[in-house]
Amino acid sequence: MKPLCVAFLPIVRVQFDVALADQMIQAARVNLTSAGFELVGPEKAITDLASAQAAAAELTIHDVDLLLIFQATFADSSMVAAITDAIDAPIFLWSVPEAWTGGRLRLNSLCGINLAGHALTLRGRKYEYAYAQPGDEAVISAVRTLASAGNLRRRLASARLGVVGEHPSGMDTCNLDEPRLKSVFGVGIQRIELEEVFSWARSISKAALDTVRLDLDSRLDNLDSLQQQPLQGTLSVYSALKEMAAAYKLDGLAVRCWPEFFTQMGCAACGAMSMLSDGFGGAVPLPCSCEADINGTLTQLILQWLADTPAFGTDMVAADLEQDTMALWHCGLAPFSMADPGAKLKGGNHSNRGMPLVMDFPLKPGRVSIARISQATGELRLVLGQGEILAAPKPFSGTCGVLRLDRPMRQFLDILMHEGLEHHVSLVYGDYLSELRTLASLLNMPVLNF
Repeated sequence: MKPLCVAFLPIVRVQFDVALADQMIQAARVNLTSAGFELVGPEKAITDLASAQAAAAELTIHDVDLLLIFQATFADSSMVAAITDAIDAPIFLWSVPEAWTGGRLRLNSLCGINLAGHALTLRGRKYEYAYAQPGDEAVISAVRTLASAGNLRRRLASARLGVVGEHPSGMDTCNLDEPRLKSVFGVGIQRIELEEVFSWARSISKAALDTVRLDLDSRLDNLDSLQQQPLQGTLSVYSALKEMAAAYKLDGLAVRCWPEFFTQMGCAACGAMSMLSDGFGGAVPLPCSCEADINGTLTQLILQWLADTPAFGTDMVAADLEQDTMALWHCGLAPFSMADPGAKLKGGNHSNRGMPLVMDFPLKPGRVSIARISQATGELRLVLGQGEILAAPKPFSGTCGVLRLDRPMRQFLDILMHEGLEHHVSLVYGDYLSELRTLASLLNMPVLNF
């Protein structure tokens, strides 16, 4: 994962204590660089409108995740306005305290970001701010959160997702609203017919399938016990979808997985989507959702990019109100990286159709962030939650886990049903709620916390 790109823009007025301001600037640079950020921007402090305009022009060659205005001294808002009018990136205003000596006001930094904040508000630009010393760890964390959200927004604007077929009848939860996704996220959509996938899969060479099979045998030791013709079908679907994603330059896939993969290809698509989502064989993980759930795929892509690890789209199939837990399940498409390391990974048959290949393992224990781009109200909302996958027996076959939310299960069920939310959610290991809320703010999306 590339470092987050922060445009570091120190502002100084020469009538103030330039030597002290330079100390603050250099300390901030050192701390931001040590924290892993890639800093771009002018080497020297911005001191007037002309140097602000020049700095903004130079930034256009960079993929900037965050504009960090380091207000080392007082200045009017004209320099900040020139920079932020030219560059579309999240804005962070940072001012520094100074000692109350009873003598000269050496920096007057706070007044500077006060003026900048007013100018930005008049322009309808959102921003975050800090009033702290250059080494403040909480500020570094806040910068990382906003830069991460900015990175996501920027990458999503050029993302492309493939939709294979139409969502099944009666599953309005998976409906594709292409204009709305384009308007809010900038995401492009590539529509793919099911027959194109089937034709491509049938053209995969035996040699290519043998290579995939050999790799998969190293992960699952029971493939010989499964029906071999359907198993080969799933491997051909995996190869076809992987090649098509590369040909169409796709960042994710939403696949109508039933009934046609069973009735026309004689196999389950689940195992193929598991392998793609995981980045099987060293490939870049390609998030996949079943039932042509495009909003699910987009949610998984956001989580994957944020965590730099595969995400999983799942159903919520059963609640234990006494234990305050929920069973997460999908036929068998969770990525391998989510498997409990203490469990044996197996291939299996689809629970309803009796055909391979699905993956069969419990999810590993750990803290998870849960999200869903929801269109239940007719507008897009980001639904967010957090919880713990427990070390517990697998409640059903396929890929599944036992979740305990940070909210009582009864309250969650009330929200799920009264809000009419979708039946799919996506999850990733780790705590990313701050970044997700910040992304929603950048995109002007309402947030629902469950």
